[in-house]
Amino acid sequence: MSILTNKNSVLNDLDYIGKKMSGKKTGVYVAEKQTKCPECGSSEIRVDQRQAEIYCINCGLVLTEKLMDERERPSYDSTQKDKVARTGTPATNRRHDKGLTTEIDWRNKDSHGRDLPTGNRAQWYRLRKWQRKIRISGSTERNLAFALTELDRDSSLLGLPRSVRESASLVYRNAVEKKLIRGRSIEGVVAASLYITCRRCNVPRTLEEISEVSRITKKEVGRTYRFLSRKLNIKLLPTSPSDYIQRFASELDLSGETQSRAIEIIKNATKEGLTSGRGPNGVAAASLYIASVLLNGRKTQKEVADTAGVTEVTIRNICKELTEHLKMGIVI
Repeated sequence: MSILTNKNSVLNDLDYIGKKMSGKKTGVYVAEKQTKCPECGSSEIRVDQRQAEIYCINCGLVLTEKLMDERERPSYDSTQKDKVARTGTPATNRRHDKGLTTEIDWRNKDSHGRDLPTGNRAQWYRLRKWQRKIRISGSTERNLAFALTELDRDSSLLGLPRSVRESASLVYRNAVEKKLIRGRSIEGVVAASLYITCRRCNVPRTLEEISEVSRITKKEVGRTYRFLSRKLNIKLLPTSPSDYIQRFASELDLSGETQSRAIEIIKNATKEGLTSGRGPNGVAAASLYIASVLLNGRKTQKEVADTAGVTEVTIRNICKELTEHLKMGIVI
């Protein structure tokens, strides 16, 4: 009669590493380190993955049972990955229910992929309808459902990464919890949350850019941003012109050397106090324009102005001031 022993103690005694035998159909594994059976002293210890047991071949003693298969099943595309997945999607602040909900698929198929009987389809249709209704209960959830959808849309248009979207969703949730939404448009609070998060995460977007995608006036976005910052006690440092360099240079197809030279110009201008009172995007645009001229990769002032969202006059004025005070020896 087989004697069952404690799983943890046996594994510690055996200290085996399973190694699959080639060409075996039974799924039997052999231990690399040959250990002795505590009953008969035999070193022929096997791991049977089919029966989920470790046993001695000589006397038949079951050393442990109910092994858990912790190996990952390979997947080579998104469809296979969904089939072998053992968990659902991670919790996220970008969904009003944080992604922890039940969804009834619109396809009339069961868990095995077989078509549902015709008589049951009307029942499943009603279940889907009620499931959609009960997912959103109460005004707060309705507010979150609409606002987070709007936030995701604006983020996509701005090309923001997922981490920024998560942080912006959290800022909006905090505003809802403290009841700061009342009397303000949802779109305006969403836009302000995005602006705050972009500055926090050093992924700067101008008020003009956020106003354009959110269909809210720049004045309204700025007012709501200041209100949320004050009520949520959010402290933000002024945006540096250097934060805009990489994005502007990428859109203008400028080289890495030009970017480095523009950053160097901004550092020198900051030391001389030439950036005070100037919009960071305007200073970044002017620095890029000067750097492109110095390195013979000139872009027109109109191209740079359109990319940065400023006027050509602004670029000319800043360029003139920078070249005169930093003594660059060029005429813009």
